[in-house]
Amino acid sequence: MGEVLTIEAPGKVSLVEEKLPELPEGGFRVATTHSGVSAGTELTYVKGDNPYLNATFDRELGLFVPGTPSIEYPVRGIGYMQVGLVVETRTAAVREGARVAMAYGHRTAYVADPLTDRFVELPDDLDPLLGIYVAHMGPICANGLLHAAHDLYGPAARQLGDGVRGRRVVVVGAGVVGLLVACFAMHGGAAEVVVVDETPARLEVAAALGADVLSTDDDPAVTLKRRWRHAPQDRGADVVFQCRGRARALALGLRLLRPQGTLVDLAFYTEGADEVRLGEEFHHNGLSVRCAQIGRVPRGLAHAWDRERLSYETIGLLREWGPLLRRHLVTDVVGFRDAPQLLGDLAARRRQSLQAVLRHEVEEEGR
Repeated sequence: MGEVLTIEAPGKVSLVEEKLPELPEGGFRVATTHSGVSAGTELTYVKGDNPYLNATFDRELGLFVPGTPSIEYPVRGIGYMQVGLVVETRTAAVREGARVAMAYGHRTAYVADPLTDRFVELPDDLDPLLGIYVAHMGPICANGLLHAAHDLYGPAARQLGDGVRGRRVVVVGAGVVGLLVACFAMHGGAAEVVVVDETPARLEVAAALGADVLSTDDDPAVTLKRRWRHAPQDRGADVVFQCRGRARALALGLRLLRPQGTLVDLAFYTEGADEVRLGEEFHHNGLSVRCAQIGRVPRGLAHAWDRERLSYETIGLLREWGPLLRRHLVTDVVGFRDAPQLLGDLAARRRQSLQAVLRHEVEEEGR
């Protein structure tokens, strides 16, 4: 038996027992050691504003249409940042005792099939807690960099940092996605990386990671356009990564760009984007917005940039930036038993967290 995090209804979160299937030939069983909480996507289910709860997503048409919701309560096993210890295996694909990064939701154990379940074996020199970023969250952020590279070089893009190397970069939003994107940009050789946010504590984390920072209290678009000159009437950021799911953040990102610049959007707008004024900077400066969603890499690069390569790039980032990320980005580590309270508090804004991690003491259970 295992336990799985379940959202019974908006605001109601619990842990319930889950019977594991028998281990099949060719499969393996993992005991979860760490499970990262996404304070963005996951909380939309706790708050009840995820679009999948209110409409049907037609994958063939790529449209949300009125009708039966694609997902209904109870919602079980949300989450996409898991690290597990392989405790039993019936496949040569992975050895017993290996630590693997996967995306199987907040549960204490899981039976996996290598033919259908993606897993990345973690190297021994990587902090297993940081392994929560390897399977999915890191590739999400790396894919944003890849979109910037494709915007500049098209299918000729070869390195993840091609779109930022030597360029002036702004990251809007200092949540987990924004901070990891900023680290990827610095790792990729950006000339300058400025993180913009309205929360002083988050800006302190960005500064501790090595980025320059600006508050939204003073108009950062005016500040940076006075500072970053390319030519007469050509000022601003070469590329902006928009990482906060608020319309005002997207509007600000457009104001920060130089003429004909590109904003790479990694945000999730559950409330729409009514504040984005397309008749102003977007129109007059000839700007572009590219959505970098993990479901696809830029057109023409799929043959060279699959999810495995994005995970490999994430491991490379974590090897260099891991100690700083562990010290400054991971703000809460709690046991699985405390997960319902944690998610409820985060959704109700009774608690603030950058990266919360659920920890499961596998070794203490006498495996």
